[in-house]
Amino acid sequence: MSEEKLVGIVLVSHSAEVAESVARLAQGLAGGAAVPVAPAGGRENGRLGTSAELVVAAAASVDRGAGVAVLTDLGSAVLTVKALLAECDELPGNTRLVDAPFVEGAVAAVVTAATGADLDEVEAAAMEAYGYRKV
Repeated sequence: MSEEKLVGIVLVSHSAEVAESVARLAQGLAGGAAVPVAPAGGRENGRLGTSAELVVAAAASVDRGAGVAVLTDLGSAVLTVKALLAECDELPGNTRLVDAPFVEGAVAAVVTAATGADLDEVEAAAMEAYGYRKV
């Protein structure tokens, strides 16, 4: 039986705990769907920061052939992913940095990916999260 091609999601945060928590939240709100989601938080030594190596490993782990959507929290996480994308050889093909709020965008991306949506649709859903009103 072949594995279903789903968009993979990578969550890049300065904190391993934040990335892991948002991944669990998004998967839980997607009803436990088998969407490949990987946190890439903090540095290899467990400190706060961003690690290109962790991002590359996370992207490879979620690549199912339908593309990889990468959401970031702030600052150097964005710069790290942009630098990796510019190098064009370390991330899986069809990896995209998605401009979306970290938590709400992650939930929207995972829920949408769970439907079998393509990378464009996953990106659009995550970006729509900027418009979510709370009051």
